[in-house]
Amino acid sequence: MPNTTSSNLDQVRNWLLARTTERDSIAPDEDLITARLVDSLSFVEFVLTIEEASGVEIDREAIDLDDFRTLKAIERKFF
Repeated sequence: MPNTTSSNLDQVRNWLLARTTERDSIAPDEDLITARLVDSLSFVEFVLTIEEASGVEIDREAIDLDDFRTLKAIERKFF
């Protein structure tokens, strides 16, 4: 069962913010990929961070990139 608290989504947000020194916030509907907050090299770690924060195992065979584009989409799908 997914966690529903915003503090868990904050774990994902904090992971993203820790990867850049130029930012101190991320809008819920900002495209994380276009903004280069997540790239192909960090995507696996990003997925693991979401799994840890949400308590939901993500099926690697059924990944839809749109589920990971924004914090809003991540919250809707995994929290």
